[in-house]
Amino acid sequence: MPRLSYFYGIAIYVYWDDHNPPHYHATYGEHEAWIVIADGSVMQGSLPRRALRLVRTWHRLRKGELEAAWAKARANQAVGTIEPLP
Repeated sequence: MPRLSYFYGIAIYVYWDDHNPPHYHATYGEHEAWIVIADGSVMQGSLPRRALRLVRTWHRLRKGELEAAWAKARANQAVGTIEPLP
């Protein structure tokens, strides 16, 4: 499971063999949410309010990079990393 980014205690992962719709996993402590790349909605799970707000801010800034990472993961290519929130 390649870690795409890490900021403020939040880790962002994408899985090679994950299912549609395109999404990523955001973890914060014992919390995990699956975030849909198209619109930033929570597909499954939950995060504390502040952590979710940070993830959505990062998502808006990096949506194109998230889409590219998903495509690479589906093609079994290295996804690289994505800059964290400043």
